[in-house]
Amino acid sequence: MITLTDSIALNVQHLSHRYGSLQALDDLSLEVMGGDIFALLGPNGSGKSTLFRLISTIARIQSGDIRVFGNSPKTDLAAVRSSIGIVFQSPSLDRKLTVLENIRCQAALYGLRGASLKSRIEEVVQQMGIADRLTTIVEKLSGGLKRRVELAKGILHRPKLLLLDEPSTGLDPAARLDLWHALEQLRTEYQVTVLLTTHLLEEADKADRVAILHQGRSVAVGSPSQLRSELGAQVLSIQTHDQPAVLAWLASRSVEAQQFDNHLRVTGSSAATLVAPLAQDFGPRIQSLTLGQPSLEDVFVARTGHQYW
Repeated sequence: MITLTDSIALNVQHLSHRYGSLQALDDLSLEVMGGDIFALLGPNGSGKSTLFRLISTIARIQSGDIRVFGNSPKTDLAAVRSSIGIVFQSPSLDRKLTVLENIRCQAALYGLRGASLKSRIEEVVQQMGIADRLTTIVEKLSGGLKRRVELAKGILHRPKLLLLDEPSTGLDPAARLDLWHALEQLRTEYQVTVLLTTHLLEEADKADRVAILHQGRSVAVGSPSQLRSELGAQVLSIQTHDQPAVLAWLASRSVEAQQFDNHLRVTGSSAATLVAPLAQDFGPRIQSLTLGQPSLEDVFVARTGHQYW
């Protein structure tokens, strides 16, 4: 069994990457501690997929470095690959083969055979709750069970770091919940560090820590609760056709607001006190006032000045 420690599982150091004139990653650095479930959150084009390709050694590092449990793919490629398991966004299962046949194909890639392979298969199918599905043709499985087979393949060689690219793609809400339970089990019972990419705010909110990416940079890193608390207790969204007047009204009260095409956004513990006077002073010129607790979307907006979607 892998021993959970407080060591750094993944250290990304000043990573930059270009595709021609496109800057996909721009001097990005972050750390993932051993035993964490860590989410890379960002909209399309934020750099998540490029970072995933570099960590999983699919793409070569152009600038900067990556350390996986102290090993760099530049100098210790075999050691890095042996310590990571990968579950891609696109399904890698052969739909016409059984669950067991798919797992055996994965085993061949790592040179697993004989008694050790039999023991490993028994272990991973129990971990993923698919022991009773070994003879089932993959195309007959539900989306959630297919993801469990993907996870079984990914951990067959006992990786210390499991990488998942948009793992909830194509899954219904029940299957997403089932997948998350499987990840928590891997972390808690088998001490696997998990790094996943996602554009889903509610999925990132379940992680131990999250890095929010924007235009190839990390704009915020921390636990979801920590990042939300930095904005204060409340977020007020103001939808109005008279933004200049409302902005001037807020400025006269020393209240800062972020301006977007269709609304203004105010964060902080005093946001709630603005609702009644805004409604009184502007009346029908305000279409809506929405007050709520900060979300990771609000963190993204506050750090980037852009809407998430």
